[in-house]
Amino acid sequence: MLLRLHKFSLQLSSSTSWQSTKEGMFYFPCYCSPSLFLGLYLLLKPPGLQALVSQKPNVVIFMADDLGIGDIGCYGNNTIRTPNIDRLAKEGVKLTHHIAAAPLCTPSRTAFLTGRYPIRSGMADFGGIRVLQWTGGSGGLPPNETAFTRILQKQGYTNGLIGKWHQGVNCEYRNDHCHHPLKHGFDYFYGMPFSMMGDCQITQPPEMAAPLRTRLWFYTQWIALAVLSLVAAKLTHLVPLSWKTVFLLAFFGLLFFVSWFSSYGFIRYWNCVVMRNYEITEQPMKVERTASLMLREAISFIERNQHGPFFLFVSFLHVHTPLVTTGNFTGKSNHGLYGDNVEEMDWMIGRILNALDNQGLRNNTLVYFASDHGGHLEAQQGNVQLGGWNGIFKGGKAMGGWEGGIRVPGLFRWPGILPEGTAIDEPTSLMDIYPTLVHLAGGTIPQDRVIDGRNLMPLLQGCVKYSEHEFMFHYCGAYLHAVRWHQKESGNVWKAHYVTPVFQPDGAGGCYELRFCPCSGEGVTHHDPPLLFDLSRDPSEAMPLSPDTEAVFHAVLSRIDKAVDEHRRTLSPVPQQLSLNNILWKPWLQPCCGMFPFCWCDKENDANL
Repeated sequence: MLLRLHKFSLQLSSSTSWQSTKEGMFYFPCYCSPSLFLGLYLLLKPPGLQALVSQKPNVVIFMADDLGIGDIGCYGNNTIRTPNIDRLAKEGVKLTHHIAAAPLCTPSRTAFLTGRYPIRSGMADFGGIRVLQWTGGSGGLPPNETAFTRILQKQGYTNGLIGKWHQGVNCEYRNDHCHHPLKHGFDYFYGMPFSMMGDCQITQPPEMAAPLRTRLWFYTQWIALAVLSLVAAKLTHLVPLSWKTVFLLAFFGLLFFVSWFSSYGFIRYWNCVVMRNYEITEQPMKVERTASLMLREAISFIERNQHGPFFLFVSFLHVHTPLVTTGNFTGKSNHGLYGDNVEEMDWMIGRILNALDNQGLRNNTLVYFASDHGGHLEAQQGNVQLGGWNGIFKGGKAMGGWEGGIRVPGLFRWPGILPEGTAIDEPTSLMDIYPTLVHLAGGTIPQDRVIDGRNLMPLLQGCVKYSEHEFMFHYCGAYLHAVRWHQKESGNVWKAHYVTPVFQPDGAGGCYELRFCPCSGEGVTHHDPPLLFDLSRDPSEAMPLSPDTEAVFHAVLSRIDKAVDEHRRTLSPVPQQLSLNNILWKPWLQPCCGMFPFCWCDKENDANL
């Protein structure tokens, strides 16, 4: 049994005291082990201590998609209304130096689930594609990776995922589900196996077709060449096909190609899918009701598992473009559709927090809120900004190691266990959730692999002053772009950029022309010596240091270079999940409800929430 109490220092003194909270519970500086608690309880038996005894804590994680750290009130925004998220900060701990392991969805979420840098799982490629592109691809979270949900499951937790997955579905054949959430420790899944995108909304231009559209003439020539080759092969008797078969192949090839340039094309039917466990419930999804259905499912999961322990991962489709927002919130914010979408997400969080209260679970539930990476600066429609705001931090989504793409909100609430209204500026990571939850569940960290995350409980409770992270490595795909060094004895947080994307903050050129910053090639700049910043004095990365302005310039870079060498020696070759072969669409892997390729079904009723 896990006990909701803090661990005493082994050197108890007369200054150690029982501190009462407004909930009538007791608060201690550290989280204790059951055996130590039992001994103290039998010895002291203070009034009300019995209330501290409970089962393993429930855990609810809220993860936004593409949310900028500057988009919510408790991190400085005073124009977008986020009262429910701000409530978590008021009632718990706010991390102000919280870092994603990658500036894009798929690799960042892989790191979050595994507690490991994405490159260790093969989810960081040297090619130009850095996220999964199709539900019908073969790449994804490798079956041999141990997500923390697997460990929680063995410790008696019921695990649910509501919302976005984006970690793959199948490997070798349709319905093998090797990458599916239920194969990685989840007991229940309702949501998108892929990710929200423009193709999912009829009124939006097809997003996946955009790269093809820019090279339309090039691909048209290749299709024409393929058709002519097929006809020539028939005329020379190289292929035993009838003219009818040749005609049908050419016709369907043309039809398939044209479908890429239509909002009613196959992409919408293939990628915009909603599943309940292994069953497809909507294909294509009706985006206007998805938020209501997700909210219904999250509340239902809490009600079904109220006796716990349970882990609920609410992985929002908000605030990724195309910013699908219900009528109750459209036009209500001061920041257009993006602000409306943020405020709707905050409302959904409030409803789920109320569900915890209604079931009497507030005091026995650890709640965590974060974003998978920074806001998408290049997401624009004309002069209208459709992406988020990253506050004082430079850069954004996909931009390698710039702070704006990886600095994310991090809020923890656990009444009676974590202090209220506390802010911590120590470097922490989304990867830290892995060892933290394994610790709280009473599980054991895998010993057969490197785990890069660190248990956050001592830091969150104020038992230690410093984060356990000394170095953090910031990848863009499989390329190391930057390194952060937390020099604890001096208080400095140094950051060296070896490579930076060609990014123009005024929105002209560079990444804005490509919609995403590349990791290599002509779209990046290599720095020798590296750009060096002291984030403790210059969090905006506005003033690069030099030997003339920083006396320890060379010493700092020398120590960081050594750390890079040590880190690279811990890397092992693994299959590349984002290789060209794995990201290609494969018809035999495509999840389909009905007759392929015209996949269609609707097994949901409108949710009235």
